[in-house]
Amino acid sequence: MTQWPQGYGLHILQEVDSTLNEAARIAPTAQGPVWILAHHQTAARGRRGRAWANPKGNLAATLLLRPEGNPERAALRSFVAALALFDACVAVTGRASGFSLKWPNDVLLNGGKLAGILLESTGHGHGVSHLAIGIGVNLSEAPLPQAVEPGAVRPVSLLSEMGVDVTPEDFLTELAAAYSKYETQFVTYGFEPIRTAWLDRAARLGEVITARTATSESVGTFETVDAGGNLVLNTAKGRVSIPAADVFF
Repeated sequence: MTQWPQGYGLHILQEVDSTLNEAARIAPTAQGPVWILAHHQTAARGRRGRAWANPKGNLAATLLLRPEGNPERAALRSFVAALALFDACVAVTGRASGFSLKWPNDVLLNGGKLAGILLESTGHGHGVSHLAIGIGVNLSEAPLPQAVEPGAVRPVSLLSEMGVDVTPEDFLTELAAAYSKYETQFVTYGFEPIRTAWLDRAARLGEVITARTATSESVGTFETVDAGGNLVLNTAKGRVSIPAADVFF
């Protein structure tokens, strides 16, 4: 049986506005890394401030860290979290087939969106004082298709796609254990092993994809993720490196 990782705290809440908001509230007094799990969120959010649907029985959790280094290095932990999510999914289902990682921060199952990651940080000067890694996983129920933006991949759940019924607490134990392992690897050896492992699990690597920002759109072959975590596309105008965007297949 998987054990809770040593050195990581755990707060379980029946209801909260958002686990990310709770992380911000406890950050000033938190001693070491801590996971926050909520059974119900009243104001969950996703990337770019979008609402995040969180049906009952799904995972809503945030990991609060006090990382060393600059904001760019802290942001690479989205890849650390993605690998941990992948491993947790394999642990609870018993197989890796069907799972893949979508840049910059989604986990896919059979081509549909199973999980999302959102990072928020506070800092001073050129450092980061606290980093909150928000994670949502559709364990028992997927949001309705109309709840996602047009063109986005369809939402799926672990239960509907694989028939696996797992509680948020049990899934979080696997996730926390996997995250602890990858965090140690990241701190010890840097981003390169994380980058390599992420690319081994990447969705649509070598295929043509579309990356959209608020002001531009790039279409090209997904070549790699570079040392800074940027998406690298080979487009009609040459290779481009994209630090942040929404990706569409």
